[in-house]
Amino acid sequence: MKTIGVVTTGGDAPGMNAAIRAVTRIACSKNLQVIGFERGWEGLLTNTYKKLTPRSVGGIIQLGGTMLRTIRCPEFKKEECLEKAAQNLALDNVDGLVVIGGDGSFKGALELSRKTRALMVGIPASIDNDIYGTEETIGFDTAVNTAVGEIDKIRDTAISHERLFIVEVMGRERGFLALHVGISIGAEVILVPEQVCKLNQILEVIQDNARKGKRAGIIVAAEGVGDNAKLAKDLQEHTNLEVRLSNIGYAQRGGSPTARSRLLASMFAEKAVELLCKEEGNRVVGLQKSGIGSIELAKSCCNKKPVDLSLLELAKMLSI
Repeated sequence: MKTIGVVTTGGDAPGMNAAIRAVTRIACSKNLQVIGFERGWEGLLTNTYKKLTPRSVGGIIQLGGTMLRTIRCPEFKKEECLEKAAQNLALDNVDGLVVIGGDGSFKGALELSRKTRALMVGIPASIDNDIYGTEETIGFDTAVNTAVGEIDKIRDTAISHERLFIVEVMGRERGFLALHVGISIGAEVILVPEQVCKLNQILEVIQDNARKGKRAGIIVAAEGVGDNAKLAKDLQEHTNLEVRLSNIGYAQRGGSPTARSRLLASMFAEKAVELLCKEEGNRVVGLQKSGIGSIELAKSCCNKKPVDLSLLELAKMLSI
């Protein structure tokens, strides 16, 4: 192992820069060269990269986003593109590639691993927290805290105007973010893609709250549950409350990473470099009950991380 490549792919997550920094400095401490491919998978196709040194990654640990930048690259799924990326890895003498991203990124790494001798190691970075093989991903804690801060402000307005707010958070397919945010802000209702909640069920909660004297409320809804604008309209028609929809949007993906996101990034990076130095590739590092461990890349890609739906029951008890 002489040269390690680093790439950030897919959606950005707070803490990606901390991971780039940690991979670079840990690898350099072991006398390895590090290059960073720019703009995600596109950088491997165009062979666009920069040499990374301990100094070039200085002053980035506190920054959101990724210094290497990232864009969607749908053409990377094509056979000829995978072969081109593999050729460039060989041309650059890359022995191991650290892929910092989410499930889509790891699926791309798995396909690329079949075309190259370079060893692949995934570092899970996603605000959705949906990577199988790790209890938490880089950026999830930051995204939760960002959303909580925004919704705390919205609740002030909800109480002042006696309104019901539906706050939409990210999560097209998974509800990890909505669940953690909902419990943390004391939401009256939490909507996640993994469990259908019908209009009459939501109305029952609102009506029960009204009987208890509640004149305002917050519903936290993952974007993947459906048309939240229509839900707001339906709720307004069936209640005496003013209903407003607020979409926090991309603010959840940006901002300075929390201490926890930075710490996870550093620990994940250490494990990733360790695996490559041992020539153990095609793995994904992650936070496990026993500490920082790893699982097979294929296993991470082929399994779905379960959502703890018992948290919905906890939320119900807390919202009385």
